[in-house]
Amino acid sequence: MDGSWFRRSFFKDTEKTKNPGLSDQRVQDDEDILGVTEQLINYVKSFTLETFKNFPSADDSGGKRGDDSSGSVRNDLSEWQERHAILILSKVKEIAHLRYKLCPRYLKERQFWKIYFSLVKSHVAEYELQAIRRVKIKEMALENGKSTTDRTACEVEMAETKNPANLPPATP
Repeated sequence: MDGSWFRRSFFKDTEKTKNPGLSDQRVQDDEDILGVTEQLINYVKSFTLETFKNFPSADDSGGKRGDDSSGSVRNDLSEWQERHAILILSKVKEIAHLRYKLCPRYLKERQFWKIYFSLVKSHVAEYELQAIRRVKIKEMALENGKSTTDRTACEVEMAETKNPANLPPATP
């Protein structure tokens, strides 16, 4: 992912100034959907450089991006994780500061987010699962809508072939 998340975030902030009431509700909805609760915020604020440096993990040297400190969030996170990461970075300056200090000097970007999501798993797993369910429901609805459309087209064709009124009169 490139810096497009920054542009989206910027335009959201601009929209917030134009219509603060509506935008405040949208931000609250995002926080609820993304699991950014006061409990999570307080927990994340307790993270230190050592929390990340001493986290037991295997070497993640294989991957698409190595030294990714361009300011963007990982490009291989799920959409939900990406949105969560952007929101948590904007709401908790301490984690943004830790990320700045750690990446790329001590950790690669993918390692940082892998550790972060491992640490907060117990706080956000339910929210991520709900997001996965919503995506599946949308996909099923789209599939059902598509199959309904296909079925309707087939039914119309069948009705036309069965109805002799549409055929020209037979010539002897």
